[in-house]
Amino acid sequence: MGKNNLKTALVTGAASGLGFELALLLAKDAYNLILIDIDAEKLEQAKANILKEYKTKITLLVKDLSQVNIAKEIYNDVSNTSIDVIINNAGFGLFGTFSNTDWERESQMIHLHILTTTHLIKLFLPDMVKRGSGKILNLSSLAAFQPGPLMALYYASKSYLLSFSQAIANELKGTGVTVTVLCPGPTKTAFQDVVSNACAENKITFNMACPKQVAAYGYKAMLKGRVVAIPGLFNKFLSILPRVLTRDRTIKIVRKIQDRNRVS
Repeated sequence: MGKNNLKTALVTGAASGLGFELALLLAKDAYNLILIDIDAEKLEQAKANILKEYKTKITLLVKDLSQVNIAKEIYNDVSNTSIDVIINNAGFGLFGTFSNTDWERESQMIHLHILTTTHLIKLFLPDMVKRGSGKILNLSSLAAFQPGPLMALYYASKSYLLSFSQAIANELKGTGVTVTVLCPGPTKTAFQDVVSNACAENKITFNMACPKQVAAYGYKAMLKGRVVAIPGLFNKFLSILPRVLTRDRTIKIVRKIQDRNRVS
């Protein structure tokens, strides 16, 4: 891939859901796109759908982001391209008590949410700082603000993304590079189907957000250089509950919600 005058954005988990919606917004703003996902068929469909609406250059990379050192592989693949925006969207959830869940799947989650995301930023960030410009959007979750029984590792990994993003955003002040962490509540995407695979269908849907609206909110926050973006007044309220209630009480509330939502 050669260099050009247009800006380029790299989006992980771009085949569907928030990743696809964010890619659409980038295409609308005339970014060239590097779209990454594990699902080759859906990735091709996403490309076709974007090109129906916008004329832009799209490069597809089919990658399993839960694999060790995959970030270095991606960095090498796009080494001739200056990356102006990175959106770390890829992720998945796993429901169940930690003593009974599958370690292989949990290990993949840790690699994807924490190691790959962190490594990608580690590799691309020095170039951004050297240029004096760049934007990074990390997809965390409302889950980041408290521990989450029955999804313990998911909540913990999202908490890491929130803390890490806030820390490096502070380090990067004055460099021209910004880091935004998007923390949505439940959003109507394929994520919910994956989490609910081994149990009952979601029962609590009153706070289920539209992915287009969540993506638009996060995208706008990224452009403004905001550090933490929480879409929805109710979600903002929920995010501060752990500061108001005791930690033990918050954990009990989360456990009750998880029990009602997914346990058959």
